[in-house]
Amino acid sequence: MDIPSSASQTSVPGDDAAIRCAWCTDDPLYIHYHDHEWGVPSYDAGHLFEMLILEGFQAGLSWITILRKREAFREALASFDPHVLAATTPDWVAQHMQNPAIIRNRLKLQATGKNARAWLALKDPVDLVWSAVGGQPQVHHYAHTTEIPTAGPEAQALSKLLKRHGFTFVGPTICQSYLQAIGALMDHTTSCFRHAMLDTPPQR
Repeated sequence: MDIPSSASQTSVPGDDAAIRCAWCTDDPLYIHYHDHEWGVPSYDAGHLFEMLILEGFQAGLSWITILRKREAFREALASFDPHVLAATTPDWVAQHMQNPAIIRNRLKLQATGKNARAWLALKDPVDLVWSAVGGQPQVHHYAHTTEIPTAGPEAQALSKLLKRHGFTFVGPTICQSYLQAIGALMDHTTSCFRHAMLDTPPQR
């Protein structure tokens, strides 16, 4: 997630007068993602795998770029079915390197297959991901985006755990964004209207 570094940006008003996190632009796609998906606890294995792959592709890029290509990724990557992606070959990588609708990065495409195989090898990938936060969402109360770590202890722990199980493109910064995206870390700033809605997450 592209979290601004400016301390003056604690939140941004939308056209509907709702106050949102500072990183949320006025792009309708970004607003919808912020309002309906980011920070919402997810225990769905399919969604967790999709977000892990997308966060890997986002490395070095802006998240809005990934959102704009998300449907193209779903089409190209078999709706993020790990069983299909686990069977990818060098020819598959070469083919997708010619697809302008997605991120054409050879290492990231190769990692997609490797991570799918690692995901399927886990006894319970959902439990493993959520073990980084003790199984329950960690609700934070940050007033400014500058207070939010780029790679907190939970992200560092998850990164080490995933790497130990054979995953790639899962560095601490990527894992921080991932845990925020799936609601394991609830990092909406306190002035954001979504913070109050997610302040008391349901027990799993």
